[in-house]
Amino acid sequence: MHFTRRALCVWLTVFALGYAIFGGGVGWAASKPKVAPVTPLPQETGFLNRTVQVAGVSYKFQVYLREDFHRWEPGDKSERPPIILFLHGRGERGSEGMWQTQIGLAQQLRDHPERWPFIVVMPQCPIRHFWTDPEMLQMAMAALDQESKEFHADPDRTYLTGLSLGGYGAWELARDYPHKWAAVALIATGIFWSYAPERWHEISTLPAEYARRVGRTPIWLFHGTDDTTVVPRQSEVMFEALKAEQGHVRLWDYQGLHHDCWTRAFNEQELPRWLLAHKLSQVAQLPPLADRTIIPLHPVALKLPVSLLDTYVGEYRDQSNVLVATIQRQGEQLFLKNAQGDVMEIQAESVTTFFYPTGSLTRLTFEHDSTGRVMAIQYRDDRHEELWEKRK
Repeated sequence: MHFTRRALCVWLTVFALGYAIFGGGVGWAASKPKVAPVTPLPQETGFLNRTVQVAGVSYKFQVYLREDFHRWEPGDKSERPPIILFLHGRGERGSEGMWQTQIGLAQQLRDHPERWPFIVVMPQCPIRHFWTDPEMLQMAMAALDQESKEFHADPDRTYLTGLSLGGYGAWELARDYPHKWAAVALIATGIFWSYAPERWHEISTLPAEYARRVGRTPIWLFHGTDDTTVVPRQSEVMFEALKAEQGHVRLWDYQGLHHDCWTRAFNEQELPRWLLAHKLSQVAQLPPLADRTIIPLHPVALKLPVSLLDTYVGEYRDQSNVLVATIQRQGEQLFLKNAQGDVMEIQAESVTTFFYPTGSLTRLTFEHDSTGRVMAIQYRDDRHEELWEKRK
């Protein structure tokens, strides 16, 4: 009995020490460090490198996500993000996967990201190919499908656009996948490929075939009236064919523009709004539409009195006191000499606002004080504005 009591005391002592050391008998597990929860990395945005495999061949391309992109996940109450497939022109072909981000829609994604709340998929056509090659069309669709899956894009808001050579391919995709696209924008292009002139022999049947396949899918065509690379007749023919088939089509003719009318077209603020206004599920309910508009190169110029023009003559400096413009009058015309010494005519849109008669969107507005004296020029282009003060 004495031995048993002594053993019991020893056991209780050891138990107490263990409790004190290991925290209530939790054991050695209590001494293990706690693992902090893993925080997911933020989603990369901007122009992102991607690769797609088609028939054993690897193709590099780009996908664009705007800065505030939120990855949609199942259960989110918000809409899935819209997505655009953009096909570039002949000059951007290659295999590095990046050259197609220089012009067209990609340029506007840099200049005005706030206008384009889309995922944009930009595949690249290799130099020895054309977008109308079957394997190139397959590659473009594979890239779109891959990124639609990766970022959970909205199948009801999937759009297609292409310029020049890329427009040739976009017409093929519009025809081959008529139930894929909520809307399609085609710029300086057509269905008669420059490298297959024999297709013009089918002008009596081919446009109608495309129009029937496209159906009521909304189509917006843009073309420069002075385009000698892809002649304006290409868009005119398709406009008439879609109109005859009760399609839903718009055509904007840019007066005085040559082949590059895509800079102007993608800069139209209405274009991204027009795309978003259409959903694939609503295409069948759209009414027939055939709307053609001529877009003038510049506004009609006003003729202002020489006495008023003389008030604008002088030197204008920016906020760093750098001479940026000298306004001169010659007869009934005003000219602007810039900091590089280039002299350009400016014409009046109103009594205070002037424009360059080149099709530029830049505007120069002369500002006055309360007495009517000219104080400055408010310079506005498509991206920013500056104030140039009159010093002489």
